[in-house]
Amino acid sequence: MTLYLVRHPQPDVAAGLCYGASDVPITEAELARVHAGLALPRGLPVYASPLRRCALLAERLAPGRVTLDARLAEMDFGAWELRPWSDIPRADVDAWTADLLHYRPGGAENVLDVARRVQGFIDELNESSALVICHAGTIRLLAALHGGAPLEQAALNAARTPHRIAYGQLVVLGV
Repeated sequence: MTLYLVRHPQPDVAAGLCYGASDVPITEAELARVHAGLALPRGLPVYASPLRRCALLAERLAPGRVTLDARLAEMDFGAWELRPWSDIPRADVDAWTADLLHYRPGGAENVLDVARRVQGFIDELNESSALVICHAGTIRLLAALHGGAPLEQAALNAARTPHRIAYGQLVVLGV
């Protein structure tokens, strides 16, 4: 299976804001910039996170042919959502760092929860190739799960992988 993974356009939010599962806006200019910069195979089935920063790009790329799937959404940071990272108590961030798999940032999802839902998406995907518009965390999980490691190890690998996926970046798995 070949997956063409695209990170959503840069949201129109203040720098340093925690916005995992929040449905934050994107500008038309940023949407157009990412759309213009992508060279993708035609005719692929298209799946996207339902958050508008992904869904709008997916619909621009494949009008009327997008399947929205909540399992592709970014991690839910609960009470941390829409707060500046600098306002989140250091002790809470340290607790998460100490237990990447099980700690629930902001009282919401943990990395293992997200890995389970992303694995569910993969398990049900019956395509030889697909385009997936999603988030950096989801892309890191998809890549780690694609490597064939057991779920918990893949989730830990993804959580430990430094975040280096640019807005609008294409990552291809399985080529």
